[in-house]
Amino acid sequence: MPNLSIVPTADRISDSVENWRDWRWQLRNSIRDLGHLEDVLPLKPEEQKILRELVTQGGLPFRMTPHFLRQILNNPHSDALRAQIIPSDRESDDLLFQRRDPLGEVAHEAVPHLIHRYSDRALLFVTDRCAAYCRYCTRKRLVGQGPTPRKQELDGAIDYIANHSEIKDVILSGGDALLLDDDVLCSIINRLTKIPHVDLIRIATRMLTFAPMRFTPELLQRLRQHQPIYFLVHINHPDELSQEAVQAITAVADAGFPLLNQSVLLQGVNDDINVLKTLFHRLSTLRVRPYYLHQCDLVEKTAGFRVPIKQAIRLYGELRGHLSGFSIPTFVVDVPGGYGKVSLAPDPIVGEDESQIYLKGFDGRTAAYPLN
Repeated sequence: MPNLSIVPTADRISDSVENWRDWRWQLRNSIRDLGHLEDVLPLKPEEQKILRELVTQGGLPFRMTPHFLRQILNNPHSDALRAQIIPSDRESDDLLFQRRDPLGEVAHEAVPHLIHRYSDRALLFVTDRCAAYCRYCTRKRLVGQGPTPRKQELDGAIDYIANHSEIKDVILSGGDALLLDDDVLCSIINRLTKIPHVDLIRIATRMLTFAPMRFTPELLQRLRQHQPIYFLVHINHPDELSQEAVQAITAVADAGFPLLNQSVLLQGVNDDINVLKTLFHRLSTLRVRPYYLHQCDLVEKTAGFRVPIKQAIRLYGELRGHLSGFSIPTFVVDVPGGYGKVSLAPDPIVGEDESQIYLKGFDGRTAAYPLN
């Protein structure tokens, strides 16, 4: 049970800097239920109701680190942060379209915990646990609930990769790959890098938001032996970029690891042009490449998070002309059923005749362009 006497309030941090900077301490002192949360954060009635229901109904559990709680307490846009983690009536159903497995991962599971959808890459679930649980998670069916991958299953998955020479790129995910102990994580990566045809490894993590102190000098030093490794990070709002997160990003970039950010477009969180511009520009200045902006998947109980698709495309189109090209991520939607990602953007072609098309620029003006 977490010791809430050492969880920070808006004007008081942890009992000691040493403890606070220990990522394992952050996990041990996570807030996990209504009683613990009410002691440190005023809750709305609908949040209280749904937290109670989680006890009896099961499903994606509630968990939040002290670090992320402090971000909520200390930031003026706390609703954008709390909505991502604290259960609320946003977790509503869209019974006509929602799916338990919207990405069709079960159908593409080659061996337990290994998804092989695209021929040249594979997605390896190394854990089902996260430091905190996002309420819009695309893997609500299993994250925080099991089954937790066993060693022999991970061995089998690595053997599968070794026996399929078309696989060049392996993504470690779950759950959050950085919840693994250094020895376990580095052992998996070491085995993968010894496979001759594996050229790239990507580590998917949300730890910059939930426990940025996970990026220790010891971990980065060990991972440098296995380059090239890319970090796939997940930041949705500028207020997630705490001082500790910025320090961790700097350490990762200085150690030579590329960082790619994947954001999810979420109603009431970041569906605002100024929020998106601020986020993507700030990430670029920190040497984090805005990589993907995802339309929220058609997962059960996420209807309240999804921005209507046409509104989302218009919003994305407003980024053009206001950010450098390398600061604009690709806006993607996963085609339901496991048919992969497709990119979406406003159509710039507004007219056509026998010899030319008419293109609209970011400021609304149009010009002709020859067909041949």
